[in-house]
Amino acid sequence: MQRHDKSRHSVAVPDDLESPRAKLIYLYIGAVGGTTTEALCADLELKKGTALSIIGTLRNRGHLERTESGYQLT
Repeated sequence: MQRHDKSRHSVAVPDDLESPRAKLIYLYIGAVGGTTTEALCADLELKKGTALSIIGTLRNRGHLERTESGYQLT
């Protein structure tokens, strides 16, 4: 797994996330402090289409934001 931020983050999964993959992506992004789609897909062995679909849902629900360098939790 690539580490983008060496500090450790404590992340609680939002109550409205039911999908195991959505929870995994949310926790991953929280743990690394932000990531790109490519790094997320490589580290979690997800197809890009799957990851982008879940990222879209997380963004629509206000849990993620897009940054110049990828995505981070809000």
